[in-house]
Amino acid sequence: MIRKVLFVLMLCLPFVMGSCKSNRNSGDINTSVVNNPNTASGEMNTENLPVFSFETEEHDFGRLVQGEKVSYTFKFKNSGKSDLVISSAKASCGCTVADYPKMPIKAGAEGNISVSFDSEGKKGIQNKTVTLLANTQPGTKVLTIKAEIVLPEK
Repeated sequence: MIRKVLFVLMLCLPFVMGSCKSNRNSGDINTSVVNNPNTASGEMNTENLPVFSFETEEHDFGRLVQGEKVSYTFKFKNSGKSDLVISSAKASCGCTVADYPKMPIKAGAEGNISVSFDSEGKKGIQNKTVTLLANTQPGTKVLTIKAEIVLPEK
């Protein structure tokens, strides 16, 4: 009886282990679009890298009543010579959320970074940032939003 159970378990084990395998690479971007400008000599060749060219890197929402939710779209162009890949967009606060293109931006193409801000529980002058991590040189770009939060009139 124990032999039969062990035999069945041994037969089922490959199927169980195979079904647990995650497909982590399904959303990954091909690494051929990432260029490393560093060389063994220590010299950097940034000639063929992608380049962020933003219309503006800062936006002021002005005066907001506490609790308002606002958003702004930062427009940019890849003015470099290869595909621009944004790997993350991290906000400085949980009240700020950034949405960015997940696919490579071709050389000469344009893209948008949408930043939303929730003023709930905030008051006074607020300065928030979104740090983009990309295959540019330097590898980060910081976008800034500002607002003055006032309490609602009673």
